[in-house]
Amino acid sequence: MVLQVSVTSAIVMKFRDILSLAYRTVRSNRLRTGLTVAIIAFGIMALVGIITAIKAMNQKFMESFSTMGANGFTIRFKERNIHFGGDNNSDLKLSKKTVRKEKKSNLGKSITKQEAELFIKRFNFPSIKSISVFANRSSIVSYRDRKTSPNVILFGSDENFLPLNGFTLRSGRNLNSTDVQTGRNVCLLGYDVAKNLFKEGMDRAVNSVVQINNIPFRVLGVLDSRGSSFGFSRDNLIVTSYENIARNFPTNSSYTIAVMTNDIHQVDEAMGEAESTFRAIRKLNITEDNNFVLDRSDSIAERAMNTLGFLTISATIIGFITLIGAAIGLMNIMLVSVSERTREVGLIKAIGGKSKMVRRQFLLEAVIISMLGAIFGIFLGVLVGNLFSIVLNTGFVVPWNWILYGIIICSAVGLLAGLYPALKAGKLNPIEALRYE
Repeated sequence: MVLQVSVTSAIVMKFRDILSLAYRTVRSNRLRTGLTVAIIAFGIMALVGIITAIKAMNQKFMESFSTMGANGFTIRFKERNIHFGGDNNSDLKLSKKTVRKEKKSNLGKSITKQEAELFIKRFNFPSIKSISVFANRSSIVSYRDRKTSPNVILFGSDENFLPLNGFTLRSGRNLNSTDVQTGRNVCLLGYDVAKNLFKEGMDRAVNSVVQINNIPFRVLGVLDSRGSSFGFSRDNLIVTSYENIARNFPTNSSYTIAVMTNDIHQVDEAMGEAESTFRAIRKLNITEDNNFVLDRSDSIAERAMNTLGFLTISATIIGFITLIGAAIGLMNIMLVSVSERTREVGLIKAIGGKSKMVRRQFLLEAVIISMLGAIFGIFLGVLVGNLFSIVLNTGFVVPWNWILYGIIICSAVGLLAGLYPALKAGKLNPIEALRYE
């Protein structure tokens, strides 16, 4: 038992001595070590930085597209898709029967106000429902001698638009059912619009009369700010009733129906019932495909995030290419180190040092350099990636899984790059090494 403890202590001490010697050697060659560490650090920085930025973009997508919550979905018009080239040409080869079917299903027919209202009337599933329509994105809003640029987005909706789309009121009141049914000239101002027109105080906007494209509207309320999304403000808008849009701003835009259930577990059941209800309204028979789309609010964000997958692949490729270059550079530096320290290796062997001890020392030197590169690269990568998150106005992002991957990758790079020089150093003949000039 005592013998076993002594052997273990000797092994630990020997490894500690080798590690200490390797660290002193790395520290004594600062310029060479610094250049190699910088190469590895830039590779890891590119990898971790881009992954961090992508995570920030994913977080922004979640905030932008999931404002309805996971228990909501929308019904929108399914636009006709025509593909060219490849196997998709078969889509263009339509038989007379298929053409008749497409005509019958009215694939080019957008969702009308009447269809949306009929759905709201017929859909009896326990839920909150809302109708909305996009009017234009070039409206001019004016108040006295002030007016906005011709880039204000105009929406038409009902009293449920705000809660189902993540808006909250800063001041005033929301649209009510009477406002919607009568279609009277009342509106809600977005935060940016109110800020531009009422510099003396946005709360004074309530009950004021503004001109929307030279048509007078009374302001019912001002919306809270929702910030920007990818450089575009989400507060530069005006909301009025969809009946008012139909009267004052006729549009060919398709109407959108939003539904929010009481429980997330009811969403699938509600979507199934909504689909069958709306198929009947759209007068589709059992052989025809849907000419509308049901989108879960969380699935919209998920699809948007999936489009960022190629960036992750690109970042990984860039990082690995840089790390391959770093591994080659590290191997060359270690080989030069073997040549420079040939007499030192011979001296170690002459006083009883074994080949495996020499091999361990050179391997540890390569691993130490790689790990220093990993630490600096991860730190810089997280900082660079979070500069992008500051631009997007998201929280601080740390990709813990890729930090772990970076450490593992750099350890492997150090081992592989140091293996050949370590074997070469371990095979040196001590007598010839001592004679080396």
